[in-house]
Amino acid sequence: MLPTIANMADVTGVQAEVLLVVATRGQRPQYLEQTMASIASQDVPADVVIVAPENSASARDTANRHGARFLPDPGSLTGAINLGIEQSPHHYRYLNWLNDDDLLEPGSLAATTAALDANPRAVVAFGACRYIDEAGEELWISRAGRWAPRVLSWGPDLIPQPGMLVRADAWHRVGGLDEGYRLAFDLDLLLKLKRVGDLVDVGQVVSSFRWHASSLTVDDRSTNIAESERAKRAALGPAARRLAWMWEGPVRVATRLAAGEVQRRAERLAAR
Repeated sequence: MLPTIANMADVTGVQAEVLLVVATRGQRPQYLEQTMASIASQDVPADVVIVAPENSASARDTANRHGARFLPDPGSLTGAINLGIEQSPHHYRYLNWLNDDDLLEPGSLAATTAALDANPRAVVAFGACRYIDEAGEELWISRAGRWAPRVLSWGPDLIPQPGMLVRADAWHRVGGLDEGYRLAFDLDLLLKLKRVGDLVDVGQVVSSFRWHASSLTVDDRSTNIAESERAKRAALGPAARRLAWMWEGPVRVATRLAAGEVQRRAERLAAR
């Protein structure tokens, strides 16, 4: 029998300090089950809020079986994440969100909570991310490490969101996610958090991101790049903002090349 969120909390007898929001449309119950199992198997207990369409019986059933709270989807991914955090008690020290097909690697929460506990100045702990296909086959591992925060303001966003952990008071200080973004809201959040504290790498793989061979469109890439550039420009000072065009072009090319390579790997595995 797979562990559940509720069982883990009961066994430890410790009030969870970690809150995770899982946003889902309720259309991929098999992936959602794997996501919840990856949370339940952590050495550190976490409370979970599932945000899904109100009529999603499968999402409600998953929430009930895992002892997670269920909230109706307000209509957008950023809205769902913000709602899950805003409607939860404020005793949690650490926060993050997962999509319904992301996974936490074994030891993920132990590594990120330990890094935040050890560094009071840190507002985000992150690690490497394993890219997997629909069947769970490895495509790529993103390992930017300590260089990721250094290039965040002008280069590509190399901090994988699924396995990172945010200090709760810093989240509330910057106002959570900006719901004006459709795709680059995690970058916008990281840039704001970087102004108030350190972003630290834990030096290990902490999450898996499922790359669907048919999900990445040209429109998605263009929107993500445009929103990323908007977020970075907003984080720059006036002088640097005027020079942003000098590096935006090369970063745009590098981003498309990296996405294209992962896409090709996913398509090759899907064709086998």
